[in-house]
Amino acid sequence: MGDIVLADVRTDIEHEMVSEWAARQYPGAWVGTLDEVDIAGLDPETVLIPARVVWLPPVRRGERRVALADAIVLSNPRKPPAFRQQAIRRQSPARVRVVQGAAASVAELGARYGEQQAEGESFAAFVGMRAALSAERAELELIGTRYKVPRLVAEQISSSARFQAAAAELAVDLGRTAASVAQEATDKMGTFVATQSRLVQDVFTTTFRGLYERAWSVSVDLDTLSRLRELNKSSSLVFLPSHRSYVDSLILASVLEQHDFPPNLVLGGENLAFWPMGPIARRAGTIFIRRKFGSDPVYKLAMRSYLSFIVEKRFNLEWYIEGGRSRTGKLRPPMLGLLAYVADAVEALDDADVMVVPTSIVYDQLPEIAAMAKESAGGTKTPEDLKWLLKYARGQRTYRGEARVRFGEPFSLRTALNDAGSGRVRLEKVAFKVMDEINAATPISATSLAGFALLGAEDRAYTAREIEVILAPLLDYIDARSLPGPDPALCRGLGLLDTLSELTDAGVLETFDGGPEQIWSIAPDNHAVAAYYRNGALHHFVDRAIVELGMLAVSDGDVVEGGPAPDAQADPSEGLLGPAQQEALRIRDLLKFEFFFPAKKEFLHRLGAETDLIAPGWRVSPPSKEWVHTALLAGAGQLFARRTLQTFFDSQLVVARYLVALGAQERDKEAVLADCLGLGRQLSMQGVVHSKDSVSREQYDAAYRLADNRGAVGGSSFDDVAQARDAWLAEVETMRARLVRLAAIEAEQAAAGCVDDREAEDRAADIESSDVRAVADRQKESDQ
Repeated sequence: MGDIVLADVRTDIEHEMVSEWAARQYPGAWVGTLDEVDIAGLDPETVLIPARVVWLPPVRRGERRVALADAIVLSNPRKPPAFRQQAIRRQSPARVRVVQGAAASVAELGARYGEQQAEGESFAAFVGMRAALSAERAELELIGTRYKVPRLVAEQISSSARFQAAAAELAVDLGRTAASVAQEATDKMGTFVATQSRLVQDVFTTTFRGLYERAWSVSVDLDTLSRLRELNKSSSLVFLPSHRSYVDSLILASVLEQHDFPPNLVLGGENLAFWPMGPIARRAGTIFIRRKFGSDPVYKLAMRSYLSFIVEKRFNLEWYIEGGRSRTGKLRPPMLGLLAYVADAVEALDDADVMVVPTSIVYDQLPEIAAMAKESAGGTKTPEDLKWLLKYARGQRTYRGEARVRFGEPFSLRTALNDAGSGRVRLEKVAFKVMDEINAATPISATSLAGFALLGAEDRAYTAREIEVILAPLLDYIDARSLPGPDPALCRGLGLLDTLSELTDAGVLETFDGGPEQIWSIAPDNHAVAAYYRNGALHHFVDRAIVELGMLAVSDGDVVEGGPAPDAQADPSEGLLGPAQQEALRIRDLLKFEFFFPAKKEFLHRLGAETDLIAPGWRVSPPSKEWVHTALLAGAGQLFARRTLQTFFDSQLVVARYLVALGAQERDKEAVLADCLGLGRQLSMQGVVHSKDSVSREQYDAAYRLADNRGAVGGSSFDDVAQARDAWLAEVETMRARLVRLAAIEAEQAAAGCVDDREAEDRAADIESSDVRAVADRQKESDQ
């Protein structure tokens, strides 16, 4: 027998079409399905040529795509029933094509079979699977990479020698048979493997796009997206986005689909697998997994094997490394489990690698914030179900501004793992690199800056001009640092009024216009909501705030000796003032569970750049306490530490006071956090805690983890624990006192006439009539 065309067909019409095609392309070749061929009896030199019929949807609005109406009438244009195929072939010949997969000889397939398959799998089954996958790749070349989906996943994984060997090894540990473990792992794999359908993919994209299209217009970083497209040609991509909304994955999927990326396989929590969302999303590429599965070794085997398959076959992945939506607007601590599995797959496979793509998704307004703020204040989370979905969909009918998708610098996971050394700490280093890149890419919105201004040291109302005066140095700073800032027009004049109006309409702010000037303040009980907006940009100002506190310590001769910070030692080679550097490292240690800081050398380098902005001559002028004080005084109108850090030291004060008062009593973490919410509300009402938004379970949780890290929660000796608690409380009180001192410096400058009311009004008027850059240029000329 000569060459054989293996026809991957479903109907007689398709078989006829493949035969006609083969007669033209391969005269004399025999055409038949796999069932009609005795694979084992073929000559080794026989060449097998996979072929299939591809049916295309009709053109709708200039694009071939399945419509929702097709699904409603149970019709799939990509797989028309046999009775319609002849009519489509005759009336719309452009909708039907025959494609050919890569040909291979029986001998070549036999060699691959010996290398890849486990014992017990027939050669005929292996050939059938390879032929189907080859035809699948040929089909993708015709319909586009955005329809690239994995096929025959469970069959390929469970029949591989690697999976069978892993199952046998686990069976020994569990005292079971290899066959039973392999079967259980295969069954469990079937509960989460995404069984993607191109029909459902089209319908899912079209239907669920309505959950965000009316609420937000989407902007995207097109330059980086073009680079990612080039990378995707040679490597699979792992998108690790920040997580703020239920629609994050829908927005990212839409952006990638519109630019012809293959669809991501999205790892999500099984809490969203309810009907009808779950079955639809699974067939559109979502992998629903358990929140926790560390105690189930067979489930872990199934998940590890699945992720290894995805990495090996170079499909794109996506998951939310924070493990859940942010309740505060800041990034949550990264979860390392899935990253560990993908890292294992990369290192276990020769020459395998993935490109990690840190991704930031932020919103001008987000209606989910109010519910999340209540959860952070101790409220109960509403479970997701069909009723919840319908209510959520109704809430997306109001336009809420822009949703911005930005990408950090992509990096090779294999290279990052090699650079990070060995042990579990290397995964933490890779995860922190991801978080740092997300933060760097996160754009600053006008609503973030409005929250920053209104959540000031004083809980009061502000006029628009007062807010402009607060925002003007922020805009100058954003420009000087080349940060991804907002349109300055939205932070002054009529643009600022629009921004404040949007937040007022959303219930975040309240306004009063019954006096000579209209004023705005945080709406009652909505400080946590306003803080959410502010916190989305806060990380951009943390380094600056730390420099201010460090310089103040030097100015006041208030540098604390000793302490728990493991690397709080001055290093003249880094260039910073020794005492200020020591304080900066101490403050970083106090905030390490709130923000993601780079390694010590990079951190100090960044602080040096920040000091250049505050006091440009510090590198050449011999520093003294008076010199540092003068530098702070000159920049008092641009000091950010109070608004940036007050809330976190207020939260730490509550937890530290609670633990000191607890004495030798034992309380579990959940009880401590619940008690701290009550104590925090009390201290806020008494005026001891300055920032109402600091009364937050999330922030108390971070403070508790810091206390535990410092030995202030438990230990072998209560005396040691008590000493650690007292030392921590003293440090927190020192930091809060410095924030008060910074307020005094600003008041001192105002009293000296450097920033009087008339100058503030003139500056606000200038900002209203011209852009921030022009104002800054005039100020520089005046100084000269």
